[in-house]
Amino acid sequence: MSKTRKRYQGEINDKNRSKHKLINAVGEVIEKQGYTGLTSTNIAKAAGMSRRAISLYFGTVENLIEIYVKGKDYWVGIAEQADLLDIDKQEKDTRKVLECFLLNQFRYFYNNREMQKIVAWQISEPSDIMLHVCDTREKVSEFFFKLSDKELDGKNIDLRAVAALLVGGIYHLVLHAKNTDSLFCELDINNQTDFQRIEKAISLVLKLVYDLQP
Repeated sequence: MSKTRKRYQGEINDKNRSKHKLINAVGEVIEKQGYTGLTSTNIAKAAGMSRRAISLYFGTVENLIEIYVKGKDYWVGIAEQADLLDIDKQEKDTRKVLECFLLNQFRYFYNNREMQKIVAWQISEPSDIMLHVCDTREKVSEFFFKLSDKELDGKNIDLRAVAALLVGGIYHLVLHAKNTDSLFCELDINNQTDFQRIEKAISLVLKLVYDLQP
């Protein structure tokens, strides 16, 4: 019996490798030069490729940067799996869902230097790229709050405001700890004990909120 010849994949593999090199190069530039260094020249140089390759594979440098950012952003990753939050498939325990989201966000953001720089970019100046990323993040809210509204119906709880404070607080605490030598409310989350205190506080706040009586 003759064997079926495999289709040659060299060209496809080369294209994929080149695209990955350029995407990874965005991270290298952010790490070394910050978001102000994100030019086609700097990215191509970091990848060891020509600027023409960016146009060939991504159209524009803005498209390339957006793909990189979306691949790194914690909430965008959650949004891409938002169907997992389908109301008919989830148990009525949105506190545990939100607690899991926030604790994982805290750990991921603390350990990802590139993402820290991206968020600093987001809050520093207007950007169409970051606007698109923020819109994608909001898909998480859309799915999650459908669940929580149903569960908390009849209770006077503004979970959106609580979640906003917790998410924003996580971003600020991490950026503060990574970029200054000072304490924040006498805490240093670079210390494991204080890091765990914040984790416990997140869980406690959510428990207190969900336990509020109508």
